[in-house]
Amino acid sequence: MKRKEFIQNLSWGGVVSLLGVANYLKAASAQSGSGHDNLKQLGFNHINTMETKTRTTVLHKAETRGKANHGWLNSHHTFSFANYYNPDRMNFGVLRVLNDDVVAAGRGFGTHPHNNMEIISIPLEGDLEHKDSMGTSAVIKQGDIQVMSAGTGILHSEYNANQDKEVKFLQIWVVPNKEGVEPRYDQISLNLGDRKNKLQQILSPNSEDEGVWIHQNAWFNMTFLEAGKSLNYQLKDAENNGVYAFVINGELTLNGQKLSKRDGFGLWDLEELEITADSDTELLLMEVPMNIA
Repeated sequence: MKRKEFIQNLSWGGVVSLLGVANYLKAASAQSGSGHDNLKQLGFNHINTMETKTRTTVLHKAETRGKANHGWLNSHHTFSFANYYNPDRMNFGVLRVLNDDVVAAGRGFGTHPHNNMEIISIPLEGDLEHKDSMGTSAVIKQGDIQVMSAGTGILHSEYNANQDKEVKFLQIWVVPNKEGVEPRYDQISLNLGDRKNKLQQILSPNSEDEGVWIHQNAWFNMTFLEAGKSLNYQLKDAENNGVYAFVINGELTLNGQKLSKRDGFGLWDLEELEITADSDTELLLMEVPMNIA
């Protein structure tokens, strides 16, 4: 089924059921102490799509993202999530969730379940403490990449490990190409210097490759690109995949499109990206299949 057909044929209730977003609401409500108020806050900002589309690109400016501020959690949603619902911003291919989360000192997401989803966490600042039903207890920090294959079902919690500062991280969900797998957790620490003015692969479909791996034909790369520097990215599977670029910091030009901090830009039907940093820039590239099998 094509991406557009999948979105049209799946109701919002079906999306909630598929992704376990209701479990996120429960965990958030437990933290806030008032589930009713929390739900209202989650759905507070139902902004217009405000996206720029061409035949092969889609641009999501930072200020057009959904917003949820619970006090302890300040989150921006690139795609529809929890009570932020925009039918035109459901996903980019199999990339279903891209949340930009800031969690207050000592707070976090209580234990909640997921299944049949690949969940990736990328810390930007601070330390994030993870515990799950497989007995895993770990802390991840900037330079680490965390992945969970929820598969047949997993319970987990994520808390700010520090009592004196915020933790900032990207929460990313990818629809897998295989359901009902055995749940799995992994994390790795990467050398940040290896992404200076070049792409560092942080995720792939292959356990033997650099970075973590997931059950999907996807590749993620990150770079710290100095002002004036350029690089190219060749798609691994140009026939089936597109690339969603997310600017963590700085300003750049990607295939002629000017992008700024927290902008998202999706491209498909192409083989190569040309990237030039207009200032010192931190960038995440996510190459993913455009069709959900």
